Amino acid sequence: MLPKYMVLVNWIRDRIKNQEFKYGEKLASEKELGQMFSVSRQTVRQAINVLVQDGLLESRQGSGTYVTRRIAGKHSPKMVVGVISTYVNDYIFSGILRGMENVLTENGYSMQLAFTHNHIESEKNALANMLTRGVDGLIVEPAKSGLPSPNIDLYQEALQEGTPILFFNTYYSSLALPHVALDDAAAGLAATEYLIRAGHRRIAGIFKLDDYQGRLRYAGYVRALINAGIALDDNLVLWYSTEDFADGFSTGKMRQRLSSATAIFCYNDQIALKAVSALREAGKRVPEDVSVISVENSDLAKLCEVPLTSVAHPMEELGITAAQNLLHLIQDPSFKATVNFPPHIVERSSVCPLHD
Repeated sequence: MLPKYMVLVNWIRDRIKNQEFKYGEKLASEKELGQMFSVSRQTVRQAINVLVQDGLLESRQGSGTYVTRRIAGKHSPKMVVGVISTYVNDYIFSGILRGMENVLTENGYSMQLAFTHNHIESEKNALANMLTRGVDGLIVEPAKSGLPSPNIDLYQEALQEGTPILFFNTYYSSLALPHVALDDAAAGLAATEYLIRAGHRRIAGIFKLDDYQGRLRYAGYVRALINAGIALDDNLVLWYSTEDFADGFSTGKMRQRLSSATAIFCYNDQIALKAVSALREAGKRVPEDVSVISVENSDLAKLCEVPLTSVAHPMEELGITAAQNLLHLIQDPSFKATVNFPPHIVERSSVCPLHD
């Protein structure tokens, strides 16, 4: 007959295995467990100590006991890779995810997919879910990568378990993890230099505040101005957040901030379409009155009322490279998996030389 504490150990272990108790979930108190099993609190503590030693539970002083890792050991391959993306239907993501899926399928892996819509809480839930179920590796586009993240502990827990992690499109600068992305600083530099070569000096910039890509593209923009001897004018820079765009980005604010610019560098094609619309409402023509350049070279760039000159995003190639490099990391944790794709500008009709 099993000792009483082992009955409780097996009961908790089975519920972690069956995902009734999920990664990060708080366990019932010692008193509650003792009442459920008609055992003393000392017996409950003995059971919890066994599971803490096994690495399945973690006791936090003054807080309680938590499920701290998945039941499956890191040495039992599942042939599953977890992919966490901010979006799925937006214009660049279908190509990225298609590239990943093709590589994973060709190598015998399935792809477990989750979307965060760039929300921190959704990222937390997706990470906890995947770590509970067990995956061989994670490919993640972090949520709100330009801001400090409360989910860093989850990433560190995954790394302690030996789960390889690779970021795509962007990354948390506070985590020393590999990433596969467009070289965003170089993209900002190249786009702004393109406008400078066309004779523009009053160059406005619109950047996304809560994504690290926005910070890097801004850094490239600033570097290009400094290199050309052009003073940065804060009045020509407009920042926006995920929530600003979701709530309907105000073209009125855009018109006011950008009224004196002869050219605009936009964070991406989505925001460039807003800029073109705002300029039209202000009675300004693109590119005759104001030139516009953006990043991503998506279908939106081609379909805009004035086809956009845009820095190309590698999309499917990025997805392919991210999946290939994650598989390399699974086999060899020392593999150098970071790739920054150099920028390439696709010229269309939205930029013209400045007229005196």
